[in-house]
Amino acid sequence: MATGEEIPPALQDSWGDFWLFRFFVNAAGYASIVVPGFLLIQYFKRRNYLETGVSCSQRCTPELSRCYHETDFSEAPAPADAEASRGICFPVIKSCVFGSEVKSVHQEDGSLPPRVEPTESSTARQVFKLLFCAAGLQASYLTWGVLQERVMTRTYGATKTDPGEKFKDSQFLVFMNRILAFTVAGLYCALTKQPRHGAPMYKYSFASLSNILSSWCQYEALKYISFPTQVLAKASKVIPVMMMGKLVSRKSYEYWEYLTAALISVGVSMFLLSSAPNRHASTVTTFSGIVLLAGYIIFDSFTSNWQDALFTYKMSPVQMMFGVNVFSCLFTVGSLLEQGALLESLRFMARHSEFTAHAVLLSVCSACGQLFIFYTINQFGAAVFTIIMTLRQAFAILLSCLIYGHTVTVVGGLGVAVVFMALFLRVYARSRMKKRSKKLPPGETPVQKV
Repeated sequence: MATGEEIPPALQDSWGDFWLFRFFVNAAGYASIVVPGFLLIQYFKRRNYLETGVSCSQRCTPELSRCYHETDFSEAPAPADAEASRGICFPVIKSCVFGSEVKSVHQEDGSLPPRVEPTESSTARQVFKLLFCAAGLQASYLTWGVLQERVMTRTYGATKTDPGEKFKDSQFLVFMNRILAFTVAGLYCALTKQPRHGAPMYKYSFASLSNILSSWCQYEALKYISFPTQVLAKASKVIPVMMMGKLVSRKSYEYWEYLTAALISVGVSMFLLSSAPNRHASTVTTFSGIVLLAGYIIFDSFTSNWQDALFTYKMSPVQMMFGVNVFSCLFTVGSLLEQGALLESLRFMARHSEFTAHAVLLSVCSACGQLFIFYTINQFGAAVFTIIMTLRQAFAILLSCLIYGHTVTVVGGLGVAVVFMALFLRVYARSRMKKRSKKLPPGETPVQKV
């Protein structure tokens, strides 16, 4: 997997391959779908479609002082005729634009479903489940990380006489990930019992758009920075998540959350500022890489907070996964078709079977990893899941250094240690706070946390 030559960002073919140009081109493609959709939504809302598009019998509500039946609808069709005349358009528009507008009580853990406590399960069975979850998460996301770096930083088809070519379209990789996640989530929802869906479908588009952009920034950043740097930056997204939580959800935080956020900042700064004398050009953190990482963190922070707000509707995590990926597939395939990049990427797959295998496996790992996330949180709670994923980040850095030869200085290694110490301290403090909140007398509520 480590074969092939790395290509420094300075040797890219043309200015058209520069990330900022590609970003605006992709954004224009998304806008060509978002803007007409926004205008349609505003049109149906201004027209009061739920009233004008329903039959007379459905207009009667207990809150009204008089029934619409008392009005002369001489030209209106009979209820049965009106029901038939609507066809399939009315339920589709109602689901996409209005939903049921029935919200559930916000759960204690925000976007997390209530954990199923084991009743008559042996210790051995629980240990086996925990090992299964840990192994599944580690295998899915460690493989995903290694493949991600392989696809974005190495060439395909290299021989002694031919340097090979590098795959450049990060958006196509995002599309591959989302189409498989959409398929898996759709099959899961179809085969298992799910809560009745009530959220307007268009609200998923906000999380979908930010999720696409965060994933795109994540892939593009690997052209300019090393994978260990990217992993450390992901660990530091606690800080913008807290800032976005204050802005979007009006959340407040405990002192230990600010302390751990500061420690994470110090550790990441130590890692980024440390430099080895003989670093390869592709592992040098450039300004473009920092900007792309900042974009990833900002977009990803918005995604998590918007999804947290959407969970006020009664839905399962898999329904959320399905709804977000529906729009992700729509946005990415629309943009790829407009740019003519879809056919070019498919031709690249046809030329390089190794890339095809990597892209498919990358998508499988991403989809399976999401399912393991839901199952682990449901069985053991968010604290255990966070510990597993924190360990995964440490293993990912080690694996990347072993496979791709990244070097970490003593100061950089100390910075990594500070970051993971802060993350484990955060998990410990949060678990203590949850235990204490359960002992609070009625009427007292703990500080809301992310």
